[in-house]
Amino acid sequence: MTNRRKFLKTVGATGALGLVAGCTSGGDGGDGGGGGDGGDGDGGDGGEPTPTPTPVPFGDGRATFYMSPSEPQSLMEAQYQPVKEQLQSELDVNRVPLQYAAGYSAVLQTLGGGAGDIGETGPFAAALGVANDRCDIILQRFGYGSWTYASVIVTQEDSDIESLSDLEGERVAFADRLSASGALYPLYMLKQAGLSIGDLPNDTTDADFTPQFSSHAEAFAALERGQVAAAGVGKFISLNDDRELKSGFRYVKETDGIPRAPIVVSPELSDEEQNAVKEALIEAPESMYLGEDGEADTDDDLWFSDVREASNETYEPVVEVANELGITAELLDQ
Repeated sequence: MTNRRKFLKTVGATGALGLVAGCTSGGDGGDGGGGGDGGDGDGGDGGEPTPTPTPVPFGDGRATFYMSPSEPQSLMEAQYQPVKEQLQSELDVNRVPLQYAAGYSAVLQTLGGGAGDIGETGPFAAALGVANDRCDIILQRFGYGSWTYASVIVTQEDSDIESLSDLEGERVAFADRLSASGALYPLYMLKQAGLSIGDLPNDTTDADFTPQFSSHAEAFAALERGQVAAAGVGKFISLNDDRELKSGFRYVKETDGIPRAPIVVSPELSDEEQNAVKEALIEAPESMYLGEDGEADTDDDLWFSDVREASNETYEPVVEVANELGITAELLDQ
């Protein structure tokens, strides 16, 4: 398993992400199986010892992959089809079901309970999940030329919003509550600008502005429709095909250097199972990133084009920001 104890130590004994984290219990095999010679209590008298069943990989012969709902379901299923095929080819499993989750929390709850095995999620969600024994981080993704990315607060070009303080009393759209670039960092920027964020992202009351949470795409769409004064989102959603800011918008504030989103696995998986997933994806051919049609530069390409080994420590900068905001583990269950 990855080193959760060391990760939690960096959060601090009273840090927000460590409030309900427990020690990892090793349930690796050895449940007192039979095969003893003394016949104590087995009721046997000289018969052959009961053979130990061969463990089924991933518990049920399936390695279930959970997708966070950053794009419509049909598109994500097309994007991740080659990922499914790569895992099914390289892992000792019967099949790799793709599941479209309701949100980051749903991904983490499923992995934490052992019903799911692998997931793709955001940095903040993963960090919070690690601290509360719901996932382990194994890989970091590379996209748009970098291992890091940016969070922005964006408004319409002709808006009266010139600084973050102008958002007092306004409606602001955000992505998922567990999104690093679409909630955590925008809220941090607003707090640094002197606005009260109340108990956000846990509680929507007592802030100096009215928040609404959805997804990156829907938050930016709300801004396009003029329903909000600004949107706090990942910079990627505000860019056109040329990687430039879409016409008609401007940035109010930007924070960069956020580690790009990880691939996570269930903490219920053994070290061998976790390593098998990691190696299968690291060694995957370039075609894995091209989507179901196998062609580059089409709609079903994955947003990322490489992965590298990562650990819980890779996302410590995200943990530090979460601690600055006083975020608690209750957010996972909302």
